[in-house]
Amino acid sequence: MPRELSFAERRDWLRLIRTQNVGPVSFRDLINRYGDAATALDELPALIRKKSIQPPRPEQVEAEMEYAENMGVRLICAIEPDYPAYLRALDPPPPVISVLGDISVLQKPCVAIIGSRNASAIGQRFANSLAAELGQAGYAVVSGLARGIDAAAHKGSLSTGTIAVLGGGVDHIYPRENTELHGHIAQSGAVISESPMGYRATARDFPRRNRIISGLSKGVVVIEAAERSGTLITARYALEQNREVMAAPGSPLDPRTKGCNRLIRQGAHLIETAEDVIAVLETLQPLDLREPGSSFRSAPFDAAQASSDIAKAKIRISGLLSPTPTPRDDIIRSSALPLPIATAALLEMELCGDIHVEPDGRIGSV
Repeated sequence: MPRELSFAERRDWLRLIRTQNVGPVSFRDLINRYGDAATALDELPALIRKKSIQPPRPEQVEAEMEYAENMGVRLICAIEPDYPAYLRALDPPPPVISVLGDISVLQKPCVAIIGSRNASAIGQRFANSLAAELGQAGYAVVSGLARGIDAAAHKGSLSTGTIAVLGGGVDHIYPRENTELHGHIAQSGAVISESPMGYRATARDFPRRNRIISGLSKGVVVIEAAERSGTLITARYALEQNREVMAAPGSPLDPRTKGCNRLIRQGAHLIETAEDVIAVLETLQPLDLREPGSSFRSAPFDAAQASSDIAKAKIRISGLLSPTPTPRDDIIRSSALPLPIATAALLEMELCGDIHVEPDGRIGSV
């Protein structure tokens, strides 16, 4: 069951997730193998070939914890009670999130509104009014603080509680034109990130941000999205996470709406009003949320005794990989390896930088 971590436990979680090459998947697998973060940290040197990769020192993480406290930022681990239940249901969830603002907003039912940065005036007006009406109906509106549709949705729901998910740290504002909006959200809503404070986002961080946007939400509303758009990545994550995808239709002559129209053709709910969104969300069956904390139970497996099998498994798995990220389950199934052996091999390959793991767990060669 959810529980508050002690100071030492939270520090160890932070040290582990802040270690180079440790992402949500490898964090989960390390906890499953060793039972807790402290033991995993002790065992890391035996797993990582590159001795230059070391966990941050305890005093470094303690400085981050103190800085966050002084800035009014909560560091919440996935096993703790204040961690959002829908986000915890992801497989795997971000192990630690930073929250600037009112954490009670995270407990409200959430709906994401996302769309084009280069949005039309009418698209922004629709996003603003839709967010305002959904906020009045009791929903927290989630978006990514980008210009265009995101900013309009945040502005429309400021008075009722909005959640901005960032690719960089919660104190790194991008784009700079949304500095004032960021401040308003921190006062009346919440700013969230899985990145450390002070971290400046790069292109590879936005898929992680998008996964959290959909993961927090019961459903995702898309307003103006081109056919090749980062917005559609969020919609794909929503489908993978068993969330509802909704889209506003647009003119076939406007390239900014072609992605929305395609989503509708593929089965997304067509929405034109807040009532349409609420009708979709209220008719949902309750999401089958995984039992809180179940991701962090240790698995009975002695990796030391299986070291020879793991070494052979790495060779077999390497032959199955390609530059195109492939679902983890497909790789394990194709390898015909026992699940514990395949999981241990993938964990060690990620830690050593031999594979690239996407935020959703898909794996590609480096």
